[in-house]
Amino acid sequence: MSKVGAIGIFDSGYGGLTVLSEIKALMPEYDYIYLGDNARTPYGNRSFEVVYEFTLEAVKWFFAQGCHLVILACNTASAKALRTIQQVDLPKIAPEKRVLGVIRPTTECVETLSQTQHIGILGTEGTIQSKSYEIEIGKLHPQLTVTGEACPMWVPLVENKEYNKPGADYFVQQHLNRLLEKDSKIDTIILGCTHYPLLINKIKEFLPESINVISQGKYVAESLKNYLHRHPEMDKKCTKNGTVKYFTTESPEKFKQLASLFLNEEIEAEKVNELA
Repeated sequence: MSKVGAIGIFDSGYGGLTVLSEIKALMPEYDYIYLGDNARTPYGNRSFEVVYEFTLEAVKWFFAQGCHLVILACNTASAKALRTIQQVDLPKIAPEKRVLGVIRPTTECVETLSQTQHIGILGTEGTIQSKSYEIEIGKLHPQLTVTGEACPMWVPLVENKEYNKPGADYFVQQHLNRLLEKDSKIDTIILGCTHYPLLINKIKEFLPESINVISQGKYVAESLKNYLHRHPEMDKKCTKNGTVKYFTTESPEKFKQLASLFLNEEIEAEKVNELA
C-alpha cells in the first residue's frame, strides 16, 4: 500500500476554514492540510478555464504532500472544476486518489428541510452562473424549485471584517430582497459560499423566522465521515494524529490574522511559492 497522508482541504481563500472547523470538530483524530490560494483569490469572477487550471494545480500540490483525499472547500472550485478533475484528470494522474466537493453534500439534505419545496441559493457570481446547485438538486430532487442570487460584495465584507457592522446591512438586505422577489415561496436558503457563515446572524436579521438558512460545513463534515466509513480502504490511507497544517500562496502573517476570524484560534501558516 502507498504511504498514508493527511486529508487535504482547499479553498481559494479563507472561507474553507469554516468547513475545516466543522470537519475538525466532528473528526478531530485525523490529520489535515489546509491550503488557501490567497495570492489568486477571488475565484468567483474568474472563467471556468482559469478556475479549473488553478484548482488542478492545487490538487496536484496536495498529492505531492502525500494526501490521498482532497476536499474542495470552495463552492466556485466545486462548481467549475470538480467534475473535470474527477472524470478526466484523476484517471490519468492518480486513479487511486479522490477529490470531493462541497455542493453535493449540501444538496443531498435539502429536500427534508423544505416544506414549500422552493430553495434559494446565495453564492458568488461564479457559483450562481454555473447553475451547479440547480443541476445537482435537479438530479436528486427534481420536484424542487431552485433560485439563485449572486452576492459579489459579501466576501469583501467578511474579509474586511465588516460583516457584523451596520455597513453590511444594505448589502445583505438588498440580495435577500432580490432573492425573495424572484420567488416568494422560498423557505430554505443555502449559503453557497464558505465565507457566508460569518454573515449568518446578519442574514437572519432580515429574514422571517420561517425560512431555514443552511450553512454547509456541518453537512460537508457529516458527508466526509460517512464517506470514510463507506470506504475503509481510503480511511486506512488517512493519518490520525490530530494535527492541522496551514499553507497559503500569499503572506503567512496576513493569513494568520484573518484565519482567526474563521477559526477562533491562533494558527501558524507557511507560504507556498508555486503551485504549478
